[in-house]
Amino acid sequence: MAAITASMVAELRAKTDAPMMECKKALTEADGDMAKAEEVLRVKLGTKAGKAASRVTAEGVVATAASGSAGALIEVNCETDFVTKNDSFLALAQAAAKLVAEHNPADVAALGALPYSQDGFGPTLEEVRKGLIGKIGENMSFRRFKRFASGAKLATYLHGTRIGVVVEYDGEETAAKDVAMHVAAMKPVALTSNDVPAELIERERSVATAKAAESGKPADIAAKMIEGSVQKYLKEVSLFNQPFVKNDKQTVEQMLKAASTTVKGFTLYVVGEGIEKKVDDFAAEVAAQVAAAQKAG
Repeated sequence: MAAITASMVAELRAKTDAPMMECKKALTEADGDMAKAEEVLRVKLGTKAGKAASRVTAEGVVATAASGSAGALIEVNCETDFVTKNDSFLALAQAAAKLVAEHNPADVAALGALPYSQDGFGPTLEEVRKGLIGKIGENMSFRRFKRFASGAKLATYLHGTRIGVVVEYDGEETAAKDVAMHVAAMKPVALTSNDVPAELIERERSVATAKAAESGKPADIAAKMIEGSVQKYLKEVSLFNQPFVKNDKQTVEQMLKAASTTVKGFTLYVVGEGIEKKVDDFAAEVAAQVAAAQKAG
């Protein structure tokens, strides 16, 4: 039986990022053969990836890419903020954005089937994803993406790695980039009031109706209050009506007109938006374990 030294364990850990004890076990099983130990870990980490696949991925990053006249915006999720700073995870996100721009996959499954190799994993993006789940020890997923190839110019803005915006425009690049930054800050839901989704308007109308009922005002005044609230909401959430973030004396529409620039559309991704995060109540968990132990005793 070959002696397993600390330096051998450290070398295998550096190669695989696997936990120290897993590395030691793999080397012992492989009788000190480094290449065989890597294979043992690959098998074990594959199992680990399967277990991780059920865990919620509410953290992550947004990445953008451009290829010729096409561009892409993608959200790639993981479980903890810690992994969003991992170089392998960031490389995976950037590669996925580039693949979307270049190949125009129909959906996440088609994206995963595209050829890609990284960190010794491959030959597809999906295989790299699975490999990194095992290597890093966290679930990760491609949540959503959008490809842009309408012929319009593209301006992008990333606020850190958590907020990403792509603006489709004609005209001045500086004005379009300012709009992208504005969208990240003010988070409009549509270009104009007419484009605001009906379900959002109804939700706002419902809230306004409840407030008007509480006010005890006569029906005709209450109706005006409701309509006024809805109109105010529409102005607040439509891009062109919003006060421009760099100069609130003019609206975004007025700024664009002055710059002879036309914005045709925008896409905003905020990491984890709409995902139910699991909130661990550590105290409650400990109390439950204590209670269970007492009951068993």
